[in-house]
Amino acid sequence: MQQISITSETVSHISKLANIPITENEEKVLAKCFTETIKKVDQLFTVDVTGVEPTNQVTGLENILRNDEVDTMRMFTQEQALSNSTHTHNGFFVVNQVIDQE
Repeated sequence: MQQISITSETVSHISKLANIPITENEEKVLAKCFTETIKKVDQLFTVDVTGVEPTNQVTGLENILRNDEVDTMRMFTQEQALSNSTHTHNGFFVVNQVIDQE
């Protein structure tokens, strides 16, 4: 199996994509930790799982599902939904912008 190593440059690139500022020292530490994590995950590929039944959960719990139906008795009218809003426009809530445009 090919040995994978995460470099400080890769960590820097990921931090820029995620918009998370990190120092050069943190880049080096994270690169080392990511590389160690990948090595541990690679070890899992060497385990013989022949005859092991696949599973996706082990608790035995099951989701309780219901049909996705509209309950008109619990619905607000548009007027009721907007009644406590301080700013509306053409039947919609008006809020301040929350995403920076840099």
